[in-house]
Amino acid sequence: MKSSSGYTEFVGIGRASGQWRLRSLQAVAVTLLLLMPIGSSAKAAVPASPAAAGTHVYLLRGVLNIFSLGLDDIAAKLQAQGIPVTVVNYLSWSSLADEAAAEYRSGRVRTIVMVGHYSGATVLPDMVARLDRLGAPVKLAIGLDSVFRTSLAGRVGRYINFYIGNGNGEPVARTNQLRGTLENVNVQNVPGVGHITIDKNEIIQRKVISAIDAVAFGGRPREASAAPKPEASMAR
Repeated sequence: MKSSSGYTEFVGIGRASGQWRLRSLQAVAVTLLLLMPIGSSAKAAVPASPAAAGTHVYLLRGVLNIFSLGLDDIAAKLQAQGIPVTVVNYLSWSSLADEAAAEYRSGRVRTIVMVGHYSGATVLPDMVARLDRLGAPVKLAIGLDSVFRTSLAGRVGRYINFYIGNGNGEPVARTNQLRGTLENVNVQNVPGVGHITIDKNEIIQRKVISAIDAVAFGGRPREASAAPKPEASMAR
């Protein structure tokens, strides 16, 4: 997939074919989203914790909203800690980036955190780049098993890409325009992990929440590697 900002491309197929497939996928997704009762957006309904004041977590579901419901579990756990969250479908990434940038410039949000699964993970590099151009740097971004090859540029404090190396998951490539830390973590050896279940896996959820807590409440982040064997954990 080649996105409008030029940071995402399909693997092993031509550009025209990739764009056609993406447009077709998006058209199907939009149609089904209109027919489905599942809401595409949810925001925190509990007061923000004073310790986490200024932090906002944006979670992007994948295709059709039905394969990334583990993000709703993560959102609920973050809300219970008093961390404000917004959950949307990945098709809203551009407007969501504009919203986050406006909140950042107003001073209401000082720490931007993003988490995406599947297609939601694929658009994260585009969101990082867009927010950088809008003057709103991302503090933490976490991708969960994007199956498309992406490249990262712009400002981001820490970018963690959890991917399943023996499946269709892809590491994120570093560009010369990247200003920040990029960690590619192969989680293929995590028990019970799979492309559809990675967002629901308790081990992965703990890793995600731990990394978010580190930036929301301060302190040193825990090691991102979730694989039991050193050679299965990759950081590029």
